[in-house]
Amino acid sequence: MNKENLSCQSHSAPSLQGRAGGESATSILFVCHGNICRSPMAEFVMKDLVEKAGLADQFYIESAATSTEEIGNPVYPPARAKLAEHGIGCRGKTARQMTRADYDRFDLLIGMDRWNIRNMQRICGDDPDGKIHLLMDYTERPGEVADPWYTGNFDATWRDVLEGCQGLLNKLSFSVSTSF
Repeated sequence: MNKENLSCQSHSAPSLQGRAGGESATSILFVCHGNICRSPMAEFVMKDLVEKAGLADQFYIESAATSTEEIGNPVYPPARAKLAEHGIGCRGKTARQMTRADYDRFDLLIGMDRWNIRNMQRICGDDPDGKIHLLMDYTERPGEVADPWYTGNFDATWRDVLEGCQGLLNKLSFSVSTSF
């Protein structure tokens, strides 16, 4: 298996006991409606970014859905093709639904749109620790990630996801570097 594919492999879900990724890793769960377009794109873009930055051991990254509609399905072919166009694989990823336990297991739960945020809060029983955020809030143009399921525009979604993940990584990297 080549190193590029290794960083983008889907990992089996960690134990529900304790935090995902261990105590020292920052754990991020990207969430959208079905977990076949936007959130897996964000998962694998972020994995690629942290790998290229030499920070892969400091992060644990997954994605999930708020709905049950696509559970067990692979990444939607046009989303998979857009990732591949940029040298990012997502082999083995299948959709899963977010659970209430994910709130305790992840440091950040990142939604793609406001509807996702409402559903994430419903699943988690609100957001007492302030972990739930919109991906585009980490950019200069806060808002929602374009949903290619409805628009068919995977280029716009790619741009949103890349910009959001870069902004999130910059914020987290700055936080890590200033905490010592």
